[in-house]
Amino acid sequence: MVDAFDHPAGAVAVKTPGGANGWQGRLLHIHIAPAASYEMEELTEAECVAGRGIVGDRYYLGTGTYSPKPDVREVTLIEQEALDALARNDPPLQSGPISLAPEDHRRNLTVIGVPLNHLVGRRFRIGDVVLRGGRLNFPCRYLEELLGSPVFLPLYNRSGLNCGIEKGGTIRPGDVIEMVGGE
Repeated sequence: MVDAFDHPAGAVAVKTPGGANGWQGRLLHIHIAPAASYEMEELTEAECVAGRGIVGDRYYLGTGTYSPKPDVREVTLIEQEALDALARNDPPLQSGPISLAPEDHRRNLTVIGVPLNHLVGRRFRIGDVVLRGGRLNFPCRYLEELLGSPVFLPLYNRSGLNCGIEKGGTIRPGDVIEMVGGE
């Protein structure tokens, strides 16, 4: 794994002031899979371990598709707002609306009210767990194959955020998400 703030995107962003401030979001869903291509399992709580990931998840275990490649992916997040946009065919890059359930998008955490694209190089908290935004996640053709749905273009630039865990602990749906230290 690469530390979130050591990733080229995170390293540049952490030195640059800006981003979204004054927001507060919420954790909606937690999902893990024990290995690549396995169905995602919803959890009512998860143990996050600094430098490793979510206990039981494929990237914590080193069994994910991209585990052999050094990168930031201890925890991955996606916005509910992006899923809602797909459901209303916004933008209309495919033949119609796409319904993508939280267990389908392959990200660990589904959040609402959190401006993920602004959190590269930023520290934020989910409950007592502190995350570091490392880089934006990009959709892949592999996800399209798994789902049998044309999600690549509609999710481009809003496919989530890859993070490192700075301070571990337990998270639960409903936990508040906010910036750390008023950044």
